[in-house]
Amino acid sequence: MFTKKTIKDIDLTGQTVLLRADYNVPLDDGKITDDYRIKQSLPTIQYLLDHNVKLIICSHLGRPTGPRDISCSLFPVAKRLQQILDRPVEFATDCVGESATKAAAGIKSGQVLLLENLRFHPEEEANDDAFAAQLAKLADVFVQDGFGVVHRAHASTEAITHHLPSVAGLLLESEVDTITQVMLAPERPLMAIVGGAKIADKIDILHRFIEIADFVAVGGAMANTFLAAQGINVADSLYDKTDVPIAQDLIRRAGRESQKRRFIFAIPHDGVVVHKIDKTAPTRIVDWSSHVIADIEQYPRRVPTSASRVHADEMIVDIGPFSGSFIAGGIQLANTVIWNGTMGVTETKSLQGPIGPYAHGTDLVIQALLGEFGHKPFTLIGGGDTVGYVEGRKLVKSFGHVSTGGGASLELMGGRTLPGVEALENKK
Repeated sequence: MFTKKTIKDIDLTGQTVLLRADYNVPLDDGKITDDYRIKQSLPTIQYLLDHNVKLIICSHLGRPTGPRDISCSLFPVAKRLQQILDRPVEFATDCVGESATKAAAGIKSGQVLLLENLRFHPEEEANDDAFAAQLAKLADVFVQDGFGVVHRAHASTEAITHHLPSVAGLLLESEVDTITQVMLAPERPLMAIVGGAKIADKIDILHRFIEIADFVAVGGAMANTFLAAQGINVADSLYDKTDVPIAQDLIRRAGRESQKRRFIFAIPHDGVVVHKIDKTAPTRIVDWSSHVIADIEQYPRRVPTSASRVHADEMIVDIGPFSGSFIAGGIQLANTVIWNGTMGVTETKSLQGPIGPYAHGTDLVIQALLGEFGHKPFTLIGGGDTVGYVEGRKLVKSFGHVSTGGGASLELMGGRTLPGVEALENKK
């Protein structure tokens, strides 16, 4: 149960509210390509407007190179938010100073103002108290609803709570409640599917999943590091040599866990390889299944590099059909699935159709999660690349919970506290 006060726990009548949202959305030539995070903030915004507040919204976008990096301006977000809300959204050309103060003073009850990018000021990420005080002067109440940033102690997530009464929005409450419930009391069997590039970025949740899940499947570029840890020559594939010892430790731990209880730790049995990442490049399937998975408890084993069928100038870009089917089969037995990280290089577009040449493994996982093979589990999806892919396929509403937070969801799943949540007022 969420232990912090929310907007439903306080009197908002006649208040000016500063809402911290997460509008860090992808842009292409100034146009928003994925407005999922904007839409997820709507329940909180609507609740506040229903209570006739003066609403000021602040956010960051991208990584600005300077104080006026136009490529990171939130102006396109203001236009999109205005379309979605079907009401005017004013825009301030700064988040502090004269322009912000003047814009904030000009709005009336029931009106909305979006401030310019917080990260145009280095004081934001420095958690500068004086900068937070300037933000606080604009409002009477602070509402934290940017789940994607609460794992950071920044001025708009931590320092500002020392200057204003601070409570959670509805999105933040839903995110924390759902993820915490799934991690602490899931409907079993529990399966975790973990992709992405670096093991080091997800070591906490990998250890946690080995501890609490019934089935852990690994894919994406990080799987290459696990393969290398087992002696498979991955040739030109993306992997991190410094993570190999971490992978070896995780494999050993998984082996010990499988001896104590029914537990599966699945590394890809096969993969799709190419000479170069290009939508027109020919692909082929490589099968190394006789060298991984089986007898994992006997690790370490020596596997001759000659046993690898990945050529020296090739790279692994996706899991193979056998691995995809193995994961899909596991999904048929699971009642709860946590998915974080795609299984291949999903960014490469297809010559035709919605599925890229290296996204077939990811698509097979999606088909299984959607119940196309008979059983549909509750699915929690986290991670920016995974969410982006699902959003691009217009499938967000088909899953149980699609998180707006990448790093925040990882840290919450890994058992860490979130500074931006801890700083909020507790319920009595």
